[in-house]
Amino acid sequence: MIRNPRDIQRYNASERANHWVVGICFILLALSGLAFFHPAFFPLTQLFGSPTWTRILHPYIGVVMAVFFLIMALRFARLNYIAQRDIEWLKRVGEMVNGDDHNMPEQGKYNGGQKMLFWGLVLGMSLITITGVLMWRSWITVPVGVIRVASVVHAAAAVFMIGLIIMHVYAAIWTKGTIRAMLYGTVTRAWAKQHHRAWYRQVTGDKR
Repeated sequence: MIRNPRDIQRYNASERANHWVVGICFILLALSGLAFFHPAFFPLTQLFGSPTWTRILHPYIGVVMAVFFLIMALRFARLNYIAQRDIEWLKRVGEMVNGDDHNMPEQGKYNGGQKMLFWGLVLGMSLITITGVLMWRSWITVPVGVIRVASVVHAAAAVFMIGLIIMHVYAAIWTKGTIRAMLYGTVTRAWAKQHHRAWYRQVTGDKR
């Protein structure tokens, strides 16, 4: 793809690769986890070869996702601190949903909704990782009562994460030009100025 030299880089190659590794791992974990969550989803085990292989692979894929998510979280945490303008944006999010986002409070690289999503994912990922380790009986031994509680929290956190990811994907599709950023790393100046004006000014020096 030939990129317009006036486009703005939003993500470099390393950041995009990090994102896609986490995303692919999440899909694999969601499918394998659902396979054991309810009998109706059990046929999904065939995607991994067999029920046995599904059970073996699930925690190891989880380790890969946890490591790459940690890297991603450390990369973007400082950009996701919630400021007063983010709170104001959240209070007026209904305007944006109704298609009138031109008078929304100016946002940095991420808006208030994206920041809430980020910290929600951090919380969900932390719960899934901790409980997943406690349930991994091949490597750790804990009382049965702990495993039972961990299993319930693990399932609840997984459902929470799936809900957040669905919102994330929907928002990316709904806001035209967003998916391009994670495919090619760039966005148009018009997109940046409309959706993240403070960030646009920061990277371009344009004070208008």
